[in-house]
Amino acid sequence: MIIIENLSKLYKNLYAVDHLSAEISDGTVCIIGKNGAGKTTLLRMLSTQLRPTYGDAFINNLSIIRDTKKLRKTIVSIPQEASPIGILTPYEQIFMYLTARNFSLKSAKDETLRALRELDLYDKKDVPSDELSGGMKRKMFVAMALAANTETIFLDEPTTGLDPLSRLETWSAIKKLSGNIILTTHYMEEARELASKIYIMDKGRIIKSGNYDQLLRPYKNMIRIESMEKLDNSYKIGTLYVKYIKKSDIDKIGSDVSVRDITIDDLFIMEDENAKY
Repeated sequence: MIIIENLSKLYKNLYAVDHLSAEISDGTVCIIGKNGAGKTTLLRMLSTQLRPTYGDAFINNLSIIRDTKKLRKTIVSIPQEASPIGILTPYEQIFMYLTARNFSLKSAKDETLRALRELDLYDKKDVPSDELSGGMKRKMFVAMALAANTETIFLDEPTTGLDPLSRLETWSAIKKLSGNIILTTHYMEEARELASKIYIMDKGRIIKSGNYDQLLRPYKNMIRIESMEKLDNSYKIGTLYVKYIKKSDIDKIGSDVSVRDITIDDLFIMEDENAKY
């Protein structure tokens, strides 16, 4: 479990993470939120890459402020912008990463080969990374995390920019990781597929948490209607008007609207005061 206590990051006059206190469950969890919600800043602080302005957090009972060196031995962090060295092969990159973490040469070799086999990358182990697909490259970084055998893994938007097939490849790789995995994403289907618990972040704070079904349970008797024409008591998203009504009221709406089931996307719309029309 990760315990967060009054954690904050202030940039000039703006809190990217705003006096956040929370407990992050063990297992695979997902932090979702709009651009600028504070997801990446939170992960960078938790993974000791960015020092907080205020507050602290404890991972495996180690403080991100006072126990930084000890903590780094127990975590792996794969940032969104991670990219391989093009001329190096997957074997070379993972092997070098493990030796940088003070693995012996034998252990680094054994764990590299184990991870490549487990993630179905063994037949690509000697191929220069520049020749790999986007999905294969992301799987290689997941293999790094697997080979490191750490207690906690941070993955920041691991499938951003990937095509649907490459995203599925990366999902399959993430599912093979063990330990506690904290990932951020913009993709609601990714959160549903991978995480046992979802944390919704907005304006530097966690505003809701639960599994997918728990988050949507309060809205199980509602539907979303969309129209290009103005709707009373609606939300304006670009040129689209969105309104939420009870399923029992569906006969009261006109034929010129679209009807959709409610998803986690709608939680962000309903929380956006600026979108109210």
